Amino acid sequence: QVQLVESGGNLVQPGGSLRLSCAASRIIFNIGTMAWYRQAPGKQREFVAAIGTIGRTTYADSVKGRFTISRDSAKSTVYLQMNSLKLEDTAVYYCNTHPTPLSFWGQGTQVTVSS
Repeated sequence: QVQLVESGGNLVQPGGSLRLSCAASRIIFNIGTMAWYRQAPGKQREFVAAIGTIGRTTYADSVKGRFTISRDSAKSTVYLQMNSLKLEDTAVYYCNTHPTPLSFWGQGTQVTVSS
C-alpha cells in the first residue's frame, strides 16, 4: 500500500518544541529526497525542509536554525524537530517527495502554536 502518514502535531505554546514523524511506504521513501511542507489557514501549501538520501538538508528561511529534518531509512520515516515555535508556525504539516511532490498527500498533522 502506497501511503504517507504524518503524526506528532499538537497544541504548543510559543517557544515550545514538537517532533513530527512521517511514515512513508518504502517505495516512496526510496524515490529519494523527502520533505516537509505546511499549509496555514487561507494560505497556499509551502515548503519547509527537505533531506536527500545521503542526508543533505535544505530549509525555508523562515525555519532555519529552529527546525531540523532527519530520516531513518530502516523505518522509512522522516522526522521534523521543531524548536522555538512561533505563532506563524501554526499550520497543517505534510510530508512528500521533493522537489516534485507526488500527486497524493497524506492527511497531515495539525500544529497549533498559541498562548
